[in-house]
Amino acid sequence: MRATATRTAGFNHRIDIRGHELAADEPAEQGGTDQAPTPQELLAASLAACTAITIEMYAERKGWELGEVAVECDYRQAERGSPTDFTIILRLPEALTDEQVERIQVIAAKCPVHRTLEGDARFEQRVERL
Repeated sequence: MRATATRTAGFNHRIDIRGHELAADEPAEQGGTDQAPTPQELLAASLAACTAITIEMYAERKGWELGEVAVECDYRQAERGSPTDFTIILRLPEALTDEQVERIQVIAAKCPVHRTLEGDARFEQRVERL
């Protein structure tokens, strides 16, 4: 997987991913133009979207008629060396049984973005001149 961020103006960046285009910026009080979500907001969006898709794929495999699902992700950025606290709220249809809800909660915590954030990350950085 590869994502490329290219500055368009100020802190506003175009992000290219597999033929798709997103944007990231900073709020005006941080020196940006607030024309797109911040990178941290995109992180929360990634976790929310991945959780929702994971739940929906699981329900489809089980043959469950899931209906409308919403996943809310809120987090507070931690200070360096401290863990980041994420709050994930699953909004599920009332018609699901307690057993289905319990299973969905377990599966939700196994989405790839959740597992990535839970695990140890390693970073390699290099410079290439343009």
